[in-house]
Amino acid sequence: MPQDEDCRVVFNEITKQAVKDAFKTPRKINQDLVNAQQARRILDRLVGYKISPLLWKKVKKGLSAGRVQSVAVKLIMDRENEIKAFVPEEYWSITAQLQSGSAAFEAKFSVWKDKKELRSEADVKEILAQIGSNPFTVTEVKEKERQRHPAAPFITSTLQQEAARKLNFRAAKTMSVAQQLYEGIDLGKEGTVGLITYMRTDSTRISPVAQEEAKAYVTGKFGADYVPETPRQYTKKNANAQDAHEGIRPSSVEREPDAIKEYLSRDQYRLYKLIWERFVASQMSSAVLDTMTVDLTAGDVVFRAVGSKLKFAGFMKVYVEGNDDGTTEEDKLLPPLKSGDKVKKNAIEPKQHFTQPPPRYTEARLVRALEEMGIGRPSTYAPTLETIQKRGYVAIEEKKFVPTELGELVIQQMEQFFPEILDVEFTAQMEGELDHVEEGSVDWVKVLDQFYSSFEKRLEVAEEEMKEIEIQDEVSDVQCEKCGRFMVYKMGRFGKFLACSGFPDCRNTKPIVKDIGVTCPKCKEGRVVERRSKKGRVFFGCDRYPDCDFVSWDKPVAVPCPDCGSMLVEKRSKSGVTVHCTACDFKEEVKEDAADEYAAIEE
Repeated sequence: MPQDEDCRVVFNEITKQAVKDAFKTPRKINQDLVNAQQARRILDRLVGYKISPLLWKKVKKGLSAGRVQSVAVKLIMDRENEIKAFVPEEYWSITAQLQSGSAAFEAKFSVWKDKKELRSEADVKEILAQIGSNPFTVTEVKEKERQRHPAAPFITSTLQQEAARKLNFRAAKTMSVAQQLYEGIDLGKEGTVGLITYMRTDSTRISPVAQEEAKAYVTGKFGADYVPETPRQYTKKNANAQDAHEGIRPSSVEREPDAIKEYLSRDQYRLYKLIWERFVASQMSSAVLDTMTVDLTAGDVVFRAVGSKLKFAGFMKVYVEGNDDGTTEEDKLLPPLKSGDKVKKNAIEPKQHFTQPPPRYTEARLVRALEEMGIGRPSTYAPTLETIQKRGYVAIEEKKFVPTELGELVIQQMEQFFPEILDVEFTAQMEGELDHVEEGSVDWVKVLDQFYSSFEKRLEVAEEEMKEIEIQDEVSDVQCEKCGRFMVYKMGRFGKFLACSGFPDCRNTKPIVKDIGVTCPKCKEGRVVERRSKKGRVFFGCDRYPDCDFVSWDKPVAVPCPDCGSMLVEKRSKSGVTVHCTACDFKEEVKEDAADEYAAIEE
């Protein structure tokens, strides 16, 4: 079809009205968009089709490389090296448990003379000596009003991050369920309706029509105070954002999640509810909090207490964004205090701490890192995370990425022969060049030529100088029960497993099980071991299986319930660790080190 004809229609949601409106305003094919897509596809294939066969030949069959996946593995490997090289540093805190009238509250050490940080026990003893028996006196009270603004509507990366935090969804699962919601759900008499807008987007822009609909809904539901004076429009944080589609929102805010829950699967309902709440909240008034900061002195040592109270809920009436450490903003009230007040000292609690290494990447953290660095596009994140696991470059331990020996080996070869592919700045710059192609300011053939002229030379050097690497399997002391040969450790998608060294004559495999130090509560003879399901989820079972079929998703602990003598299991969440009885209502919160003690006790 000729390009000068109006033959292209664009819509952001699969609803009857959106599609009808799109056909009323067709447009010409945008050749700049076509060129940008072609350039990106060719660039990805140049990297993948040229380096992957080289890795097959020199390292191992089945390997691959790519502009985004290789950078992702490099980030994971660099983080692991940071963790290994990390040297913990000691520091201390001092908390004062205080009381004014009948109200108890706590204050933390703030400053003494010029000392704001406590680096040793000697520092603590010096501070405690200065406090002595001195009373705590209020020296300053600051009260102010603070606003908290709602988060922007979802883009692909933030949807994946929030679904991981709140729903425990993997990135691939989030995109799969979102695709179902976008393509349409049968709502009975209403027919099949696309419930959300296009889910592969890096734009937070919202159409005026959707804003007006949200404004009317919020006003009717909560009142005019919950609607901002001017509609909220969010600017893109990422300079490379393409802004081709709106942010991710419900196609109609009037379709409340609970009203259509009966037509949705559990996963569809939960994700739709998350998207719906985030969008509605994004169009609501800011929350208002009253904050109170109180300085108290004991001698010449200053302590500080901070409190807050939600004055006006605003958007928090509907939704509050999650965070990686699992904390939430809650009311933390202080009693009425004024300068000169004396308060009672109930206790002084010094505590030793050690700085922690940077955390390993979860899927959410890795997606956020790639997005912030300008690496990849919304459509690439989920498949990239899947690919690096399928290739055996990384494994997942406790929902965090860990590089495998194979991953480290491949990255070492890439660093030596193709350093620009792993260079974050180079990769982000290349994304920027592709964006310029889309804008029509740069010729796409020129971009490819500039890349390939140096890339071709590196390929020639790698073909000649990259040595063939023979990966030796580590032999275990476990004998194959089928043929008697010793088994070897292999790396799979979910970590290491045992395979017979006689492959392909013998194809026997078995998982590597971890004894958790607990006697099986069912047969009383076997040991409880940690296993993985076919989908990689950790569970616990008796090592005498199939003779004993004991199984538990929760980790059993060695001590019995103090109330009824039944099995206790450990449950971990972002808020901490608890031990539950499987038969009665016994429940106990434990500290991390206490949880280890539970697991270590056998009798």
